[in-house]
Amino acid sequence: MPTPREAILAALHARLSVLPATALRSDVLPERVPAEGLLILRDGEPGEPEVTLSPLRYHYQHRAEIEAVVQGAARDAAFDALTASIGTALATDRTLGGLCDWVEAEAPRSVDLPVEGAASLKAAAIPVVLHYSTADPLA
Repeated sequence: MPTPREAILAALHARLSVLPATALRSDVLPERVPAEGLLILRDGEPGEPEVTLSPLRYHYQHRAEIEAVVQGAARDAAFDALTASIGTALATDRTLGGLCDWVEAEAPRSVDLPVEGAASLKAAAIPVVLHYSTADPLA
């Protein structure tokens, strides 16, 4: 049985996997970016929890990250559509099926990356804050 943290990250990856872009988890950037775009979910850091007693609970604001990458002549429009689809996918269920208290993406930090002999890449790191509580910091 996975820990709550792993279950939440797996549910977030599953939510991204329904988008037209290829969704990977903790993977390296492949040599070719699919025409629909590429998403790579990075597990991120749970950070320091707030602790409440009676009952003992650890409250996390886990910061995961989605790397979004598009390539091609119309990359600005494709990037805009991809980031908007991520926002829509997260807004459909902010608790990821009841696994966490709240999921919220922050604004993307985009960058254009030149590629020798090919169309430039447009990429961004999109921070995603996962609010959840556990009974054990290792759970």
